[in-house]
Formats: sequence, C-alpha cells, structure tokens
Amino acid sequence: MAKETFETFSGCKIRLLRGGQGAPLLHLHGALGVSAWTPYMERLSQHFEVIVPDHPGFGSSETPEWLDNVGDLAYFYLDVMKATGLSGVHLSGASLGGWIAAEIAVRDCHALKSLTLTAPAGIHVKGLSKGDIFMWSPEQMTRNLTHDPKLAEAMLAVPVTEQQQMAAMKNRLATAKLAWQPRLYNPHLYKWLHRISVPTLLLWGDHDKIIPAGYGPAFRDLIPGARLEVFANCGHVPHIEYADEWVRKIADFTREVAT
Repeated sequence: MAKETFETFSGCKIRLLRGGQGAPLLHLHGALGVSAWTPYMERLSQHFEVIVPDHPGFGSSETPEWLDNVGDLAYFYLDVMKATGLSGVHLSGASLGGWIAAEIAVRDCHALKSLTLTAPAGIHVKGLSKGDIFMWSPEQMTRNLTHDPKLAEAMLAVPVTEQQQMAAMKNRLATAKLAWQPRLYNPHLYKWLHRISVPTLLLWGDHDKIIPAGYGPAFRDLIPGARLEVFANCGHVPHIEYADEWVRKIADFTREVAT
C-alpha cells in the first residue's frame, strides 16, 4: 500500500504517494493527473521505492504563482530532489510527465541514475500531428488513450465522484497553461536533448493517437545512446494497457544500467 503525504517545496505544498523499497524511482504523471495508487505503480513498487507527486497545479497540490511553463516544473523537481537528498534516482515520466522529465534531465542529471520516457510530449516533428487533446471531450480523450476499445469502455464505466470531476477540471486548466501554445512542445527543447547524460529508455505504443509513434525515433536520435522500445497493439498508455511488460522493461533496463 502507498503512503500519502503533503510536503512543501519552493513555497508550494504538493501531494506525494510513496510505496515500495529499493532504489528511488520518481514517476511524473501525464495531463490527466493521478487520483490514486494504480496497478502499474504497485507493480513498480515491487522493484523500487516509488514516489509519485501531483504536479504543482494538478490534483491535490497547490497552484503556485510562479507556475508558467514546463521549465518551471523541471526546476521545481530539481529543488525537490535537492531538498530531500534524493540521489541515484530512476526518473520516469509519461506524456506530459515525460516532457517534464526530459526538461529536468537537460538541466541537471547529477541526481539521476536513469531516465525512462513513456510517449513523452515536448518536441515537434514536421508532418507528424499530435492529437489535439484540448478539443476532445473527456469521453473522446478516454477512448483515444487506449488501443483496446474494451479497456476504454471499462474506464468509462467507472463512476466519477464530484471531487474527481473538480480535479479533472483543475488538471485540464493546468495542462492548458503549460501546453496550449505551442501545442504540447517547447520549441527549444530539441536543441538541448543532447545534454542528457544518463541511460535513457523510450517506451511507445504503436497506435498512439496523442503522441504518434513516429516521435519515438525522433527522441531517440536526439538523446545520446537512447534506446527505443515499441509496444504492439498499444495506444498512449502502455503502463496501463501492458502494465506487466512495461514494468518489466523498466526493471530490466535499470538493472542493466546499475551494473
């Protein structure tokens, strides 16, 4: 089971979920946020001490005055790692969280042991259009997350509380603030991805409707020594559609780079 705490860094109180033992793995969530300790987090916690924050501006965390862009979140998490004495961190991020993780790594890799990016946003490839998440209804968003329509139906069938609806609205507002224009990328990030100096694993679904799989090779070629692995018959959330295999890939990769 995970432990929930609220801690303040850089003047912002955030919610943190923690579980498991071992090397620290900091996982940064995507635009939809993280309302609970999920099955993929539980599986990760069998290999790592898993730390999952609500980003500033999302979920149960505060929205600080200083939050203007993804770079602000990158510096915030560098402050968090410094304040808590975290080192040898396996940094993981999915979608928006992958973008944040990449922005962290181009700034400072000293506290990091490895980097895993699952279908990250953050760059633009000419001719490869991303899904316009700001134009989709919540139902469309859910259906476009997965390749398996049965999984989407199951997700839509789960009752949503008023509190969860409020959190979803907060998350959409924060995502728009960070990624509305330009859509889901930083026009300068690609220039600095070569600064990432830790082993990097890129994970993608071959039927991703939000960040197309063609972005995988683009990231791979910009990050020195990066490895790209693609999940067949998978959408934007391999950590949900193929949780066991996703966790296994991360665990195997981190064991490899630790030797």
